[in-house]
Amino acid sequence: MSIEISKERMPRHVAIIMDGNGRWAKQHGLVRMFGHKKGVETVHNITEEAARLGIEYLTLYTFSTENWNRPKEEVDALMSLLVDTIVKETDTLMKNNVRLLTIGDLERLPKEARRKFEGCMEETAGNTGLRLVIALSYSARWEIVNAVKQIASAVKAGTLRVEELDEQKVSEAMTTADMPDPDLLIRTSGELRISNFLLWQLAYSELYFTPCLWPDFTVEEFRRAIADYQHRERRFGKTSEQLKN
Repeated sequence: MSIEISKERMPRHVAIIMDGNGRWAKQHGLVRMFGHKKGVETVHNITEEAARLGIEYLTLYTFSTENWNRPKEEVDALMSLLVDTIVKETDTLMKNNVRLLTIGDLERLPKEARRKFEGCMEETAGNTGLRLVIALSYSARWEIVNAVKQIASAVKAGTLRVEELDEQKVSEAMTTADMPDPDLLIRTSGELRISNFLLWQLAYSELYFTPCLWPDFTVEEFRRAIADYQHRERRFGKTSEQLKN
């Protein structure tokens, strides 16, 4: 039976920490790359469902700056998988009116991966439906440090006075400046941490943790997370009574 969710209380922005590919592979007696390949199928299914539901932004934590420290063989295989997936999925993104965006340090990507990624972003730039945001070579501390550098440079150049600095100015210096903060963060695999992901933007996000490994995260599991979100009261520091007035 399909999980019932309300179109009226749909989150605008859902962020997902896709965790558990390696453990899924180990449980099935396979090498880690098979888990990553299976995880790509989940990305395809969840992206299509998010587009169908009318969610505006779906941000997926795909590869962190810390992941560059993994064995070179695995990193190379992941980059190859990324390129293959981008080429394969571009037509699907176009069919579903999905625009591909990215946050992260793309300068560190291999040239071929970066070229394919930028080509897909350019091809889907005119799409007006779901914004699929890939967090690639990304970490929140890297992002915050870069934002501080931008702000410090503006102050030094005289284009920003310290007295003018506020939360809005900081948000504008983030890589997510053109999108709303996530309403809902989902993390799979049972880990109960944020892992250096969108630390500034998640200040008032609803958090949903599931023991389900990412390759096993179905559309129904996704709908269950949204249904759980829809039953929560988002107060943003206010009281329940204030929200009723």
